[in-house]
Amino acid sequence: MKDTGKVIGALLLGAAVGAALGILLAPDKGSETRRKIVDGAKDMADDLKQRAKDATDNLRNKAEDLTDYAEDKFDDYKKSTKNKMDSYKATAEKKTDLA
Repeated sequence: MKDTGKVIGALLLGAAVGAALGILLAPDKGSETRRKIVDGAKDMADDLKQRAKDATDNLRNKAEDLTDYAEDKFDDYKKSTKNKMDSYKATAEKKTDLA
């Protein structure tokens, strides 16, 4: 997970640097260059928001899956314990009846 974050960060940084160099080296008027910079920043912000939303959704889904898994395991453990207790009770009752 850490490596994925590093790769995404590197890609975003590379995209930002490439966009900035492309805009700064383009032969446009200053107002046009500023507009392009603002538009590029908005696009990058939108992209980051979408990536954060996707990561949050992914994390939420994993947490729900883990919760379901834990609940299932707990239910299995509870049933197993109840079965063992019932078995011990039945054995104890049989020993009591024999005595």
